[in-house]
Amino acid sequence: MRKLLKHWPLTLAALLALCCGLCVWRLWAVSNLLDSQKAARRWQGTGERSYAQVTCLMPPLAQMTLDDIYKFRGEMLQKLKGAGYDIENDRGLYADAWSGFASAKVSSGRQSGEVQLVAVGGNFFDFHPLRLLSGNYLSPDDVMDDRVLLDSDTAWLLFGAWDVAGMSFSLEGVPMVVAGVYAQEKDVFSQSAYGGGNYIYMSFSAYQRFNPLKTEVQDNSIAGVITNLFPDAVTGSFQKEVLRTAVCYEILMAEPVKGFTYSSVTDKFPAKNVVFVENTYRFTADRLLSLAKHMITRSMQVGGIYFPYWENAARAAEDRALIWAACALVTGAFPIALLIYELIRSAVHGKKKLEQDVLPGARRKSREFVREQSRRRWERKHPEEAANDDGYLTEEDDFFKKGDEPPADKTADPADGAANPDNKDVKSADKDAKPADSDTKPENKEAFPTDKEAYLL
Repeated sequence: MRKLLKHWPLTLAALLALCCGLCVWRLWAVSNLLDSQKAARRWQGTGERSYAQVTCLMPPLAQMTLDDIYKFRGEMLQKLKGAGYDIENDRGLYADAWSGFASAKVSSGRQSGEVQLVAVGGNFFDFHPLRLLSGNYLSPDDVMDDRVLLDSDTAWLLFGAWDVAGMSFSLEGVPMVVAGVYAQEKDVFSQSAYGGGNYIYMSFSAYQRFNPLKTEVQDNSIAGVITNLFPDAVTGSFQKEVLRTAVCYEILMAEPVKGFTYSSVTDKFPAKNVVFVENTYRFTADRLLSLAKHMITRSMQVGGIYFPYWENAARAAEDRALIWAACALVTGAFPIALLIYELIRSAVHGKKKLEQDVLPGARRKSREFVREQSRRRWERKHPEEAANDDGYLTEEDDFFKKGDEPPADKTADPADGAANPDNKDVKSADKDAKPADSDTKPENKEAFPTDKEAYLL
């Protein structure tokens, strides 16, 4: 404990770094939680082509019909063609879906109740891959459009079971057939946005043929929005016409450069007063920073736009992701600052050590290497002298190189050394004297070759 207190900056930095790592992990988990926001990633798969997902949320009076959707499709395909894609042969460039919302009454021989009706068209379940408990999804290729998809609570309400594909019930007096039963999303955001209601998905074409809405509408439905904003439009043919249009449009397109899909959609979308959401980059750093700047105004809705439950869940996830991002920044600031300080300190200390210890040793080794290479070059140029030179340094020369005294003459009389122990001049003279009859030394030993002296330098 004393060591921890003694080095409290490192201890604090370690704890804060651990908290920062936890916040980053939670941010990653929240960002990857909702399947409705990952359509582009699923569509791309393992391919190299990038895609982007954009959601368009419209007010009830936007009046976007199927004809508007088909026209908009053509304009988007022309955008892709202008970007260099082969729109005639490549069918994987584009996908879209649309939906409308209402309240309805359902009944069977067992039970009846109120449900939230979601009318869907296009490739809706590619954007929202609900987990099936039985049966199948609705498909644009279905021959009959009287098939519906129930959530597990509605199936239990009407039939007391989940495996009810193929069974029939009444939707506002119109007979419908169960195509399948799905399980509600289990994440906390979807559960909160779902609101505990019962949901039924039906085809948009069947939804347009009749208006299952009652005059008495619920406030959390699209009709409730119109009731509050346009009281005169609650009853009559105007209400029926308004409530048959799509209020949510989702598109998935190839993305040659970042922002291509979003700019194309916002430029050509036919409806006005629309809220555009770039789902693919929803949880990126720049998006969260923009969210923090506009937190107050983002929470206000004054345009009468109805958000489906999956969009409300995504917005709640955005808020949670922003909190985790802020916590990660706060807890990571001190460890990062301490790390930068230690790096600078180590760099300064390392520079001093380099100048005092490493560089001098390196210079010394480099000089020794140059000397050795010079000796070898001299020996290659003067092989005979090198062979007679015994390494071109005598024993005495070697001692002088090391800074020691030369060895005493082994043939000298020990008495002379005892009589004159300090007579260095005599020893030097003995050293300089050369035996006349010695044949072990090369001639003219006292004069080194000029080339050799140059190489030794």
